Amino acid sequence: MPAITVDDITVLPRLAAPDPLVARQRGVKSVTRAPSAFEGEGFPVRRAFAGVDLRDLDPFIHLDQMGEVEYAPGEPKGTPWHPHRGFETVTYMIDGIMEHSDSNGGGGSITDGDTQWMTAGAGILHIEKPPEHLVVSGGLFHGFQLWVNLPRSMKMAAPRYQDLRADEVALVASDDGGALLRIIAGEVGGHRGPGSTYTPMTQIHATLSPGAQLSLPWRADFNGLLYVLNGDGAVGAEDRPIGSGQLAVYGPGDVLTVRASQVQESRSPNMDVLILGGRPIHEPVAWMGPFVMNTRAEVVQAFSDYQAGRLGSIPAVHGAPDHVVSTSDEGVTP
Repeated sequence: MPAITVDDITVLPRLAAPDPLVARQRGVKSVTRAPSAFEGEGFPVRRAFAGVDLRDLDPFIHLDQMGEVEYAPGEPKGTPWHPHRGFETVTYMIDGIMEHSDSNGGGGSITDGDTQWMTAGAGILHIEKPPEHLVVSGGLFHGFQLWVNLPRSMKMAAPRYQDLRADEVALVASDDGGALLRIIAGEVGGHRGPGSTYTPMTQIHATLSPGAQLSLPWRADFNGLLYVLNGDGAVGAEDRPIGSGQLAVYGPGDVLTVRASQVQESRSPNMDVLILGGRPIHEPVAWMGPFVMNTRAEVVQAFSDYQAGRLGSIPAVHGAPDHVVSTSDEGVTP
């Protein structure tokens, strides 16, 4: 897993362990397994948030694990041009190379620990694809795309683009040196990542050695989510078992814990996890395909604006879901 690392973790700053006398460990509300699917022109993904109530995910909307897949020559695939409005896409590459272009002039290549942060805001068209040389040669491809909701007041903000290089990510060791944390956005224990976010949030990729335990001070007003890329371990105050391809939703508290099993598979000698948290927006969500708004009427307007060419004129082929999904204080309605 080539995402940025260090030869000697002992040279990194240490994350102070939370005080057990005052800190409150979070329990686990649920553990779910991500189903497999295909996105865009046919690249394999795992839908990490499938089956989880949007209100437990708030302010996040969607998370795809892209790969991990070893492509033969001629097999690498991407997505065609497609629109977005009302949220931010965060693409984090672990292995392989992804190229991005958008109608606002943003774009570039990301690889091995790089992140592209695109704020769609009022509307944008973009495309994600492997570079031509990777299509010709084949190779390993593994990454994530996260959708972060925007509050009503920011949904029509001007689009923007952030290119976060791997060497900009804040690298921190756990208090005992058993885990490496890559802080991409937000802050934990006084250490801050480079990502600039409209919605207050934290995003971390952590690697735990066998038997290591990671205890993170976590804002009480943030939700807490943990997705296992590879390896096995346990999460939460109750030490609930979790493994590769599973998502844990934490309950309330101000400490988030994960522990790696003492014995791991030979192909995954460590446990790798993606840890997310954000301040819930607590607004209604109306989501269909590439648009995440507050009402059905706003979703319909987004499609109308796209079809009228107000987001650009490149045709889109993009789905998920294929009908409007709404949330409100009263519950969820299809």
